[in-house]
Amino acid sequence: MSSSPELLWLGERRDYRATWAAMRRYTARRTRETPDACWALTHPPVFTQGLAGRQEHLLNPGHIPVIPTDRGGQVTYHGPGQLILYTLVDLKRAGLGPREWVYRLEQAVIGWLGEQGVASERRPDAPGVYVDGAKIAALGLKIRQGRCYHGLSLNIDMDLAPFARINPCGYQGLAVTDAKRLLGETPALPSIASELAGMLAS
Repeated sequence: MSSSPELLWLGERRDYRATWAAMRRYTARRTRETPDACWALTHPPVFTQGLAGRQEHLLNPGHIPVIPTDRGGQVTYHGPGQLILYTLVDLKRAGLGPREWVYRLEQAVIGWLGEQGVASERRPDAPGVYVDGAKIAALGLKIRQGRCYHGLSLNIDMDLAPFARINPCGYQGLAVTDAKRLLGETPALPSIASELAGMLAS
């Protein structure tokens, strides 16, 4: 990609269903000239179940809603303090395949954490980014006619307890962490979103 996708900060606690519907509309209406975009936001507490989702990975959702969605993968949790970066990108136009885009998303998070002095890594068997074995970022995409939506979630400063109500991304007992626990202080979410979006173009 020769330029960064246009970054839009949509704000805090944006409804998941409404945002998902907006992504589908944006993708369905795209033309060859439609610019790529990154939508940055947070959601209220919600579990989302990907296309491969299996009921046994929902251990005890309780009062938190569970929404089946059309991204790949299993179940994950979204909530306040977690940065969501939805990437609405024409991969075909950019000459990118799905695996390369997943790699770039992971690399943007790895690069950002590295700039904060935190070493992280990807795992070949489980997309996402990990710090000392604990997951800090999750990925899930939907690709339609070469155009993708959904994207990544990066735990910044959040209540991690709801992750214990599921098998995160389908992995029993998977540890999770966030940037606040690693850094003490973290930049504002819009600032982090801007840095990540810039890294996606490199």
